[in-house]
Amino acid sequence: MPGSKPKSAAANRSNVIKTDLLARAYLDILARQEGVHSRPMLRAGSGDPSDPVEILLDDLMDTPEDERVSVRPDLAAVAVLTARAVEAEPGLTRTLRRGAPVVTITTLTPDRVASVRKVIEVCALPDERSIVTSGRQSRPGRDEALIVARDGTEKSHKPDSGNDLVADALHARSTIIGIAPDPRRQLPHDLMRSAEFHLVLPEIDQSALLLVIEAVTGKRPERSIDAAAIRLLDIADLVLALRPDRSPDDCIAKLEGLIARKGEFHSDGPALEELDGYGEAKDWGLELVSDFADYKAGRISWDEVDNRGLLLSGPPGVGKTSYARALAKSARVPLVATSVADWNAASYLSGTLQAIKDAFARARRLAPCILFIDELDGISDRARLSGDYVEYWSQIVNLFLELLQGIEERPGVVVIGATNHPDMIDAAVKRAGRLDREIGIARPDVKALAGIFRHHLGDQLREADVMPVALAARGATGADVEAYVRRARGAARRGRRPLQLDDLLAEVRSKREPPSREERRRLALHEAGHAVAATMLGCMEVIGVSIGDREGLTQIVKIDGGTSPEHCNDIMVMLMAGRAAEQLVFGNLSAGAGGVPGSDLSHATELAKKIELKFGFGEFGPVFLPDGAHDPLTTVPGLFVAVRNRLERAMADAMELLEKNRAALDAVADALDRSGYLSAGEVSQLVSNADGWH
Repeated sequence: MPGSKPKSAAANRSNVIKTDLLARAYLDILARQEGVHSRPMLRAGSGDPSDPVEILLDDLMDTPEDERVSVRPDLAAVAVLTARAVEAEPGLTRTLRRGAPVVTITTLTPDRVASVRKVIEVCALPDERSIVTSGRQSRPGRDEALIVARDGTEKSHKPDSGNDLVADALHARSTIIGIAPDPRRQLPHDLMRSAEFHLVLPEIDQSALLLVIEAVTGKRPERSIDAAAIRLLDIADLVLALRPDRSPDDCIAKLEGLIARKGEFHSDGPALEELDGYGEAKDWGLELVSDFADYKAGRISWDEVDNRGLLLSGPPGVGKTSYARALAKSARVPLVATSVADWNAASYLSGTLQAIKDAFARARRLAPCILFIDELDGISDRARLSGDYVEYWSQIVNLFLELLQGIEERPGVVVIGATNHPDMIDAAVKRAGRLDREIGIARPDVKALAGIFRHHLGDQLREADVMPVALAARGATGADVEAYVRRARGAARRGRRPLQLDDLLAEVRSKREPPSREERRRLALHEAGHAVAATMLGCMEVIGVSIGDREGLTQIVKIDGGTSPEHCNDIMVMLMAGRAAEQLVFGNLSAGAGGVPGSDLSHATELAKKIELKFGFGEFGPVFLPDGAHDPLTTVPGLFVAVRNRLERAMADAMELLEKNRAALDAVADALDRSGYLSAGEVSQLVSNADGWH
């Protein structure tokens, strides 16, 4: 206000002391009990080191400034947070020292249980109060305090254990204090039912951190730390960064360095926009990135964010974990990564349950963030459980479902589960409001592989065409590509020369020989037959055509959504066209069109069977035969002949089509033989320019 006098240094110091008065008292009590030498937190001086009173108080301390020790930072932090929880309950500070209350304290994480117990014993209870632990067999007395401290790591840490001792303590009117990360699941249920006060340990914030630094160094910092960085702070980090021989500002700088190196925040890897081969998952992620930006800016509420849960499936190595890291980087939010294997590392069920809760609790604290759970199929499907494992796994699944369902209790937390076996996931996990979107990540196609190679190569081989390497690596995963590039670099380094494309090809081929000229020509003709037939027939769109060292691939999509007899026949002709091209040009056939499930011949055979037995278009008339245990080719009389006749007609039609359009076939085959890959536009142009379009 105009004309008002500025506050004196002594007044400022007085205001500081009034803040967290109970916490400061706890810190002083701990220091005295630990026998350490530190600056009293309740000193009422001015805070000015030149003040005569301050000088006198410093002289009275028997330890030089540079030799003083203080309470450990993690214990000091727990003391501050415990004091705040106690102080939040009116009258509880006095009741703990003069009465016999029944109190529960939720620590949220198991690593704080022992420290909270020590703070309660040393600071909150009177010196003359004897402490009884839950392991004692005799009854607690009137002047004793029963402390039940459970971190969830032992089999006995469950509600039906320890109730007799609680009953004895209640009868004796003893003070009873229960301490656990999740009291409802870990403390005796009689303690929970009789508790008068339910405390929850708060998270550390700016003012608490500054108070801890003051307790450790004897001085208050001149600067603060970013609030977003404090969210990433673990109490264990304080032990690494805060030391009595450091200045307060140096302590903050050390903390910031620790936080910056945490992998949870803004990975050094690529952003989602830079990644290839993720298809629908990439679209889902980019939508989430946009929603996260609006949510953080306050333009939309959490209820308006559509993509809040995802089940990501796919074979090993396709980059599910890399996807989560890239998504977090694009959205500029922390990534909390865990796995079911981490959860199951605990020796007892209670420890597993606590690990699950810890992961969700950390995600809530860091929100907005992404919680990534790998190996989700490690949580059993309840429908498949039997015997002794039913109760064990049911508790794990039920807790997981409970935490997944609580979307409103974790605003800002997007949960992504990853699995190699989506069929083994409990159906309830995929219900609405949980991981209600399932997206499979397939192995990358040739074009995506080329992009992945280019990403991992970085600035190397900038002018080289990596498509031949991608074609040779077809069927590989993103993890395979990373390994190929790493090993190729190693070979070049050991050879004392720059990386070459041949180094990559050698690693991809694993020293195997490339195909002969005739083998490559046959592959090119086979795939050209598919591409030309699909283009000529008009009911299918060619996406791309490629040949590798051992096989080829023609990617197509249907244009006509109907399933008429004519459309089915066109598809069969296209499937047989690769085989027909070989017969037309070479005068013989290879086994490349068949041999395995998923081959051209197997697809054509399955379609012919459907025409006869499901679509009602064949010689058997309008009938539908459901799938059975045996192949109908061996059980339905006449079906084998009918299917074979259809395949032979499709083969003949394909031969006729390609013979009439031989120029187009040769043009596509020649171009494919040269480059190894043709886009949809290139195929269309080659077919259009060829003579003899029929």
